[in-house]
Formats: sequence, C-alpha cells, structure tokens
Amino acid sequence: MQSWFRRNWKLAVNLFTLVALALLVFATRHQIGSTFSHLSHVKVWFLLLIIPIEALNYHAQAKIYQRLFTIVGNKMSYRFLYRASLELNFVNHVFPSGGVTGISYFSLRLRKGKELGAAKVTLIHLMKIVMYIVAFEIILIFGAIALALMGDVNKLVILAVGALSVTLIFLSFGFLFIVGKRSRIDGFFIWLTRSVNKLIRSVRPNSPETINVTAARNIFGEFHTTYLQLKANYTQLKSPFVYSFVADVTEVAALYVVYMAFGKYVNIGAVILAYGVANFAGLVSVLPGGVGIYEGLMTVVLATTGISPGVSLPITVMYRVLNTLVQIPLGYVLYNRAISKGRLNKKDIASGA
Repeated sequence: MQSWFRRNWKLAVNLFTLVALALLVFATRHQIGSTFSHLSHVKVWFLLLIIPIEALNYHAQAKIYQRLFTIVGNKMSYRFLYRASLELNFVNHVFPSGGVTGISYFSLRLRKGKELGAAKVTLIHLMKIVMYIVAFEIILIFGAIALALMGDVNKLVILAVGALSVTLIFLSFGFLFIVGKRSRIDGFFIWLTRSVNKLIRSVRPNSPETINVTAARNIFGEFHTTYLQLKANYTQLKSPFVYSFVADVTEVAALYVVYMAFGKYVNIGAVILAYGVANFAGLVSVLPGGVGIYEGLMTVVLATTGISPGVSLPITVMYRVLNTLVQIPLGYVLYNRAISKGRLNKKDIASGA
C-alpha cells in the first residue's frame, strides 16, 4: 500500500479531495439548493462581463510574450501569440499535468510556426509564469489588507496568506537563482533529467534512456544565453510585468463578477486568496482543468473567511462553467486548425518532441 501511494500520490491526493468535496456538497446541500433556486434573480449582464474581461486577459498574455521575445531579438506577431495563448489554455485544460503539457505544446507551436529554439521558447514561457507570480504577490498583499479590514480574521486565513506568499516567492527566486548561472543550470537540470529517466525506468525497467542527457545539456546552454539577454535588458521588463499584473487582475475579476451577478458582494480579499490557493493546487491535479480540486479548495478557503459553502460552491461552479464556455471552444478550434494545417501533429504533442 505504501509503495502504491509513493507511485500514485497525485492520484491519491485527487481522490481524497474529491471525496472531501462530495461530503461538503452533501453537508451543505440545502444551502446549495437555496442558492440555485434563486438563479432567476441572477443579473445576466454581470455574467456577460466575463467575455470582455477574458478578451483583455488574452490581450495581456499576448503582449507579455511579444515584449519578452522582442527583448531577446525575435519580433513576433501579436495575432499569432493571441491565438497561441488560446490554444495553450485549451491544452492545459484538456491534458492535466500541472502545466507541463502546456509548456511542451507552446514550445512545439512556436518552434514549428516560427522556427525558434526549444530552450528560448521554454524560458520565455517560464519567465511569463514568474512575472505572473510576482505580480500576484502585489494583488495578494492588497487582498490581505482587504481581509484585515474585516476585523476578526481567522488565524487559518493569516496562515494561508503567509504560506502562499512565501511559497510563491521561494519558487520565483529559486528559479531565477538556478538560471542565473550556467553551472547551476547544468547541475539542476541534469539532475532533474536523470531523475526523470530513473523514474521512467522504475515503471518500465527495460526502456532505453528517455531523455538524452548530452542533448539536454546543449539545450541548457541556449536556456542560459536567453536568460542573460533578458537580464541585460532588465529595464525593458517593466512593460511585460505591467501586462502580467493586468492578466492576474482580470482572472480575479472574472470570478468576482459572478459573485456580483448573484448579488453577493463578498470581501475581495477572500476571493483573491481562494483564487491563489485553488490555482496553485492545480499543479498536483490529474483531472482535466483541476475539476474537483479547484472547486473544493476554493470553497474551503472561502469558508475560513466566513463565506458559506452554500454560496461559494454554486458560484464557483457557475464561474468554471462560464469560463470554460468562453475560452475552451475557441481554443479547441484554433488547436485543431494548427494540426490540420500541418503546423503540428498529435504524435509530436504526445511525445513532446
């Protein structure tokens, strides 16, 4: 049993969360039913605001990529990057892997379409994530202040804010520390490459070396070179950082307008914290779009801030449904168009080649 848990810890965490969510739904079924019974009173025009909010979010994402690529000497089409961002979101929802599949897809998409190196594309994508995290720290501070204004804040809430902040800072600066020096990149990523090969061999004992360490070492060199270009032009990072902030704000805004549509003007700080925890937890989800994990954790976090599960769970589900309907169909169309036009093929995506 213990060995099974080691091999399938992500699945175990997901199953536990789904069971906990089911129990939560059962315990609050009367409150949930009451919330849904008032659907006729929902302000539809608030829900429609999700469309322009998400359009602005993808605009910000495309501009982040465009500015970062400009810094390292590659002029990229805004329209192309907007489409690629929509495709990336679709892939991250359909192929759950903590964003790893998305990184592979984005790298393939730009390598095939624009003939860019894998290391450069990967680093640009990772730098975008780092900027997202740093920008969200500012939003999280604002959320903490908003929560503090409530007066009697649950100690668990304070702990959650602190833990999330420290974790995000650690991940951001840890990544920058590793890529800041060639020897650290080689040491860390070669260790990671060998660990992945070892893990695969433990599952498939007779399999050959899945990731070639020598080839990986060459990619790490390009990785470091791209980072040095960004570092040398750090003053130009201001613009992509501002767009990262816009992207984070619009993500939270898309969730909050659903609360407004239901007539629930809850503390924005609670929504910010719940959004941060739920999205971070998506890293261990093996289910499409983090379904179950996202809703469960968001409901629990909001409950610690005084927002009833009978209110937060139906609203979170409504947000997820609307957000999916707005983003996924267009991402699906663009994704399949890229494949049908020969820009990518499903075999490449599956292998990450």
